[in-house]
Amino acid sequence: MGRKVLVVEDDRDIANLVKLQLADLSCEVTLCHDGTAGLRLAESRNFDLVVLDLMLPGTDGLAICRGIRARKGPYTPILMLTAKSSELDRVLGLEMGADDYLTKPFSLAEFGARVKAIFRRVDSLGDGARGSAPLIEADGLRIDAECRSVSVDGRPVELTAKEFDLLMQFARNPGRVYTRAQLLDLVWGYSHSSYEHTVNSHINRLRAKIEPDPDQPRFVQTVWGVGYKFREAGPREC
Repeated sequence: MGRKVLVVEDDRDIANLVKLQLADLSCEVTLCHDGTAGLRLAESRNFDLVVLDLMLPGTDGLAICRGIRARKGPYTPILMLTAKSSELDRVLGLEMGADDYLTKPFSLAEFGARVKAIFRRVDSLGDGARGSAPLIEADGLRIDAECRSVSVDGRPVELTAKEFDLLMQFARNPGRVYTRAQLLDLVWGYSHSSYEHTVNSHINRLRAKIEPDPDQPRFVQTVWGVGYKFREAGPREC
């Protein structure tokens, strides 16, 4: 059986083209053209991916994103589509819990590549969770892989989907040094030099949330001229 994908897009031409591309990836697609109805579908069923337009009639994409992330149950990846290209719009979508975004107009080939990257990453993280302990602890940092929750010294920390995946990649491999290109491939699922600034910005945001002193990071450390690593001492898995 193919993966189940919900597409919430009010432009019917774009929605139908996206549906055809997903069908080529052997996905079972549910189309919805209204935000309020899309939120009901997302909250009432389990999907392997939600493709979500930002600007929708009824409930907008950011509110749907918040609703999906507040829902208990299996983690649902979200690929956000937006006609807006400002950094603020992209940041808002990622902060609300989107896993990735595409700015309209986009090519179907790029869309398909992003979808396949999300599926690869989810499969990889799922295999890692099944093959290791669900809890990782390191010097006050506590990561619950199953609940996708993080705390520092008992204080809950709200991470975006990508920030959590980035932290998990580091914490499961303490001491291993990653280049930006490697992190793009492992966490984002695609590698292109023009996207490497994305790694820098996510690491800066991650440090601001989990490090007592982001200027002297305790957990995610810089290896000058190479990339980044998780602290050498390593986490303790429970």
